Amino acid sequence: QVQLVESGGGLVQPGGSLRLSCAVSGSIFRLYDMGWYRQAPGKQRELVATITSGGNTYYGDSVKGRFTISRDNAKNTLFLQMNSLKPEDTAVYFCNTVPSGRVWGQGTLVTVSS
Repeated sequence: QVQLVESGGGLVQPGGSLRLSCAVSGSIFRLYDMGWYRQAPGKQRELVATITSGGNTYYGDSVKGRFTISRDNAKNTLFLQMNSLKPEDTAVYFCNTVPSGRVWGQGTLVTVSS
């Protein structure tokens, strides 16, 4: 059974930075394309960043140039460095495979507000 545990969220002012982490267990992490998803209040969950098993990265237009996704296959951990945060980045952030599996973690809440 895959387990996904996200951490690193919090309250940050506009223009600030946060680094999210996702610990993945129960799978051969290095073989999977992984992504960060987010769900803002009243909106559908969206994929914002992807990193393939080979290390290629892709970003949604809304975060391109501000967010950086990375992975540490030795530690089964996925990261999301978020810079120049905006109020519209406020959401619960989740990690999962791409495409996503049935199992989701609890997510980590990011609030961008002054």
